[in-house]
Amino acid sequence: MKKILLLIVIAMALPLAAMAQRPPPPPPKGLPTPAAPELGANSYILMDFNSKTVMVESNPDMHVEPATITKVMTSYVVFTELAAGNITLQEPVTVSETAWRTGGSRMFIEPGMDVTVEQLIKGMVIQSGNDASVALAEHLAGTEAAFADLMNHYAEQMGMTNSHFVNATGLPHEDHYTSARDVALLSIVLIEEFPGYYRWYSEKEYNFNNIRQHNRNNLLWRDPAVDGLKTGHTEAAGYCLAASAKRDGMRLISVVLGSGSESSRVSESQSLLNYGFRFFETVQLYKAGQELAQGRVWKGQQEQISLGIRDELFVTIPRGRYEELDAQVEMRPQLIAPISEGEEVGQISIRLEGEEVAGRGLVALDAVEEAGFFGRTWDGMSMWFGGLFGDD
Repeated sequence: MKKILLLIVIAMALPLAAMAQRPPPPPPKGLPTPAAPELGANSYILMDFNSKTVMVESNPDMHVEPATITKVMTSYVVFTELAAGNITLQEPVTVSETAWRTGGSRMFIEPGMDVTVEQLIKGMVIQSGNDASVALAEHLAGTEAAFADLMNHYAEQMGMTNSHFVNATGLPHEDHYTSARDVALLSIVLIEEFPGYYRWYSEKEYNFNNIRQHNRNNLLWRDPAVDGLKTGHTEAAGYCLAASAKRDGMRLISVVLGSGSESSRVSESQSLLNYGFRFFETVQLYKAGQELAQGRVWKGQQEQISLGIRDELFVTIPRGRYEELDAQVEMRPQLIAPISEGEEVGQISIRLEGEEVAGRGLVALDAVEEAGFFGRTWDGMSMWFGGLFGDD
């Protein structure tokens, strides 16, 4: 009977001792993971920064008005332009009357005033200035509508499938929406790509034009672990808050949309963060490019190849369960040259009580060129004899 087999388990080759980082000491044995807090907000999510694991969620993909949280995407576009060298922080921006007339929160720029890009960023991020957001959008793209096209372009690249932007401020519009999950993903990407610019989100106040304004994110005063991100409020959107906090090397992202009051968005966000930090831990298991296994190569110029993963592998698990993790590697029954560096040849699966908590593609860390005629012939015969006398 012909046997069809795509993947076989080659080894439980990844003992815990080989993992890249040990977690902090666990809480007492047997401590249960309690039910997640239930909030009064319309939608919310709690996500780990490194593993992207969702610990708590409610209506995470529901379309909602983001209000001023929109400015996280606005700042992402601006930071991207800065990184590309298309603008500089000290570059002057002439304020238009359109920007000056924009309603809502303001940094109090005036028509015809020359303001630097850095000043406008601080006015947008710290003071939540709609006027600053429009001034930056017009400077970068000519019009706010054209800038919104850039916002949607980057949203699509990030996989923000439940978002659409029509302005740089978050002022109400029926076609301007996002979701809690999308805001969490955006927050992660912004912090990953622009840690130097992200620091502005932790600043508590900014003085411009002799007017001192405080950051509206009250969690910055309440929890020293919190270093961002953004609040939002309109009558239709309710009270919103995207927050990021880091304790003992573990960073969490919470997003609360449509809360009932300014105080409730703070307390609800704090409840999510406290729950995640208290009852979960995030552990880096393997580094990018770390050898996790070796495979036998047939018809190649070398017989062994090192196998690993492209990116770092983190898992988020209930505290105290690290020693229960189980790692399995699966790969092709036969690896036949040529094999390219980075070619996927199998899978690695991290399991807890039999349930997969993380998985990655197993890739070749080196290239293996095809052997000459005699080498290929000899290996071909060896493979034939192995198949002839092997198990059915």
